[in-house]
Amino acid sequence: MTPAELAERALAQHTGTGDLIVVIDRTVAAHLRWAAGAVTAAGAVDDTRISVMAVHGRSVGALSHVGALDDEELHDLVAGAERIAHHAPADPSAEPLLTAQEEVDDAPADHPEPPTAAIRSIADELAESARLLTATRRASFGYAQQRVRTTSVASTAGLRRAHVSTSALLDLSLREPDGGAGSWTGAAGPDLAGLGLRERQETLGHRLDSARRVVGLPPGRHELILAPSCVADLMVRLYLAAGAQDALDGNSVFAATDGTRLGERLSELPITVRSNPEEPGLLCRPFTVVRSPGSLGSVFDTGAPLAPTRWIDRGVLSALVQTRHSARVSRRPLTPWIGNLVMEAGPGGRNLDEMVRGSTRALLVTSLWYLREVNPMTLTLTGVTRDGVYLVEDGQVVGAVRDFRINESPVALMSRITEVGLTTPTLPREWTDVPTRVAMPAVRVPDVAVS
Repeated sequence: MTPAELAERALAQHTGTGDLIVVIDRTVAAHLRWAAGAVTAAGAVDDTRISVMAVHGRSVGALSHVGALDDEELHDLVAGAERIAHHAPADPSAEPLLTAQEEVDDAPADHPEPPTAAIRSIADELAESARLLTATRRASFGYAQQRVRTTSVASTAGLRRAHVSTSALLDLSLREPDGGAGSWTGAAGPDLAGLGLRERQETLGHRLDSARRVVGLPPGRHELILAPSCVADLMVRLYLAAGAQDALDGNSVFAATDGTRLGERLSELPITVRSNPEEPGLLCRPFTVVRSPGSLGSVFDTGAPLAPTRWIDRGVLSALVQTRHSARVSRRPLTPWIGNLVMEAGPGGRNLDEMVRGSTRALLVTSLWYLREVNPMTLTLTGVTRDGVYLVEDGQVVGAVRDFRINESPVALMSRITEVGLTTPTLPREWTDVPTRVAMPAVRVPDVAVS
């Protein structure tokens, strides 16, 4: 049964007086995990998630289930969501449900098989790289995944939408013998074959060569070069905090005494942060899907078409994540959440190696770890560096320094960036909790407290 057929089957269980929205996500994936160069886990999955949102007046009841359901179980799932809706408080983002859309859907009649061939190819590359690493006694650790997801949406209001997305990611670490120094890199894209396991492992090897000399680092303020992965971790958290309703309610870093900070300059540099469902290499679903009420989306907006959006336009905050309700209240365009993120500052940016060569003295930070929010009103985050901090002097990496804690707000940090590098696809280090379709530059930030 296809996701679209399952969605119709779920709608047929609706017996209430309100409306019903059904979202079916069917995911087929293959994955590989390895440690010290040896495969520790591999497999293929074919999962179906059924999300049911019952609407009673201005109230919503949401339930979901992963796995197959017979008709009786499906009826119970729908009835449970309807009972919740009858007792739930009114949703402040309530608007009339969207009806049929004119856009052409691109879901196939038959769902693809788990992409095991891509994983077998990575396993072959891994075996060859393990052979090459034998002489250095270094060990490779990592995770690779290839995934295809079909999302089908149907509602009693007549909405019918569907979309297929293909994604891959690679999380790779290289470590010295006996648990010594380590270095990390990550990549995401539509296909594992294009993520370059061997090339990335070579890059990590060069970084570890630079780390053979350990340099002391006194506490103080230092210039940092943040690699694209670090920038991704920071900018994605900025994006997750960019809900317009939270700002209107005075509960976010983007709140202002007279409404929101829209129109405020955040950087003197021409930094643009944007999303586009048709972004080459970062394609994502072109319509809104909200499976439960939240600050970044409304169930009532499910099915809304997405368009290219500039959240920060040449240094100026130009849009927040809007629902139809918040857009109407704030008299702003509807700019819903989009599943990718790009940061850039125009042509001519240098790549990471060129930025290093152009530095007199700086700390090169290649990844951040365990970032957690300390203060939502400033979006101050605390976290640590991990697997690779290097001292740069006169354009050369002269050694590795200890990991350190960093306390920064990505909003405040933007005002202090002095250089934006070349934008490239990357992967946030904490990719399990955030969107992975991102392209970011390296950035230079002076005067950062290191403790």
